[in-house]
Amino acid sequence: MKHIVLPESCTSRRLSFYLAMEEYVARYMDVTECFFMWQVPPTVIFGRNQSLENEVNVDYCREHNIQMFRRKSGGGCVYADMDNLMLSYVCDGDQVGYTFNKFVQMILLVLRKMGIEGSSTAHNDIMIGNRKVCGTAYYQLPGRSIVHSTMLYDTNMEHMLNAITPSREKLQSKGIRSVRQRITLLKDHTSLTLQEVKALIRETLCAGQYMLTTADVAAIERIEENYMREDFVRLL
Repeated sequence: MKHIVLPESCTSRRLSFYLAMEEYVARYMDVTECFFMWQVPPTVIFGRNQSLENEVNVDYCREHNIQMFRRKSGGGCVYADMDNLMLSYVCDGDQVGYTFNKFVQMILLVLRKMGIEGSSTAHNDIMIGNRKVCGTAYYQLPGRSIVHSTMLYDTNMEHMLNAITPSREKLQSKGIRSVRQRITLLKDHTSLTLQEVKALIRETLCAGQYMLTTADVAAIERIEENYMREDFVRLL
């Protein structure tokens, strides 16, 4: 599997760029399967069928400079920041169950190499014990499958709770302690740094790489414009 790499000067991007990068790779690159990792400043990403106003605490996000984007896959609302690791897997085919299972097994293999025994759920979440460390989502383009995932190495728990939970009632009933009981952070299970985790993932899953060109990056930026449109973000 090829590892897709951005030029050094292009690595600090908004989440919308990486969503567009997945789409570009799936539509235009003749690679059977490929993978890349990315990190973003504080951002909320919500699913294709979700309402921005219902799922995201828009006022809190604006107050704390947390960006907000819609993705084309389904699933729930997710908070990400530079302490998370975002994973993207693109492959041929349109078999949802097979593709999900293959991706999940790859991540479980990486965890085992860290000495961590993980497991998966019916919803394709990845668990350590009974706590979630990694969630996944999926969508298709003609003849191609895209899986993306958020691995919780570490995170700003205050932002995670407040940015994606808009009602005061939910804040009071769940609270940080409750959220912390349902998720786990990878850093609590390994002595590896985030950079070392990234190196291990790449070493375990990928053979060879493809460095995107400036022309590739320009094409991705054109696709990104669609993710930035207000009518897409809000589905007006």
